[in-house]
Amino acid sequence: MGFLTPETTDERDALATFASQQVRQLATALHGLTPEQIRETPSASAMSLGMLARHAILMAEGAALHIAAAPEMGSPAPRTPEQYQAEGGITPEAVREGDTAESLIAELRTAADALEAAIRAADPDEKGPFPDQPWFEGRKLWTVRWYAMHQIEEHARHAGHADIIRESIDAKGTYELNALAEGGTWPPEGW
Repeated sequence: MGFLTPETTDERDALATFASQQVRQLATALHGLTPEQIRETPSASAMSLGMLARHAILMAEGAALHIAAAPEMGSPAPRTPEQYQAEGGITPEAVREGDTAESLIAELRTAADALEAAIRAADPDEKGPFPDQPWFEGRKLWTVRWYAMHQIEEHARHAGHADIIRESIDAKGTYELNALAEGGTWPPEGW
C-alpha cells in the first residue's frame, strides 16, 4: 500500500483512490496489535482502535451502498438507531468478541475495496438523497463527487485519530507501521 497515495489519472480515479487509501491507513494503525490492545483507550479519547475500526467499516460500507444506489436512496440499514450507534463504534460493545487486529484489517480492506469500486462505477455528477440524519443539517441532495470527498474527509479524520491512539499504545507511528505492514523493517536502511 505505501504511505503515500498512489498517483491518479483523472477525477474519478482520484476520488476512488484517495477514499480507499484513507480507510486502508486506518487499517495500518491496527497492524501487530493484540486483541487486548485493540480494545485499549490509552489517550484522552474514549475510543479504542477496535471501536474506530468498526465505525469506519460501517461508514465505508454504507457509503458504498449509497453511491451505488444513486440517484435512489441506498438500502436502509436493517437496524435501529441504537444498533447503529453500537455497531458504528460509538460504544465499546461495537468491538465484537472475536475481533482481532487481523480480522478488522481484513474487514477494513474489504470495505475500502467496496467504497473504491462504487466511486469508480458512479458518475461524479450523479445526485443522491441525503439520509435523514441530523448531522446533514437539512441538506436534501448530494453529488457523488461531494459524497466521495466527504468520505475522504471523514476517513482522514478517523485515520489521524487512529494514529494518535496507536502512538499512545506503543509509540509506533504511521511511517513505521506502513513499513512493517508491508513486511519491511524499521527504520529503513540508509536512515
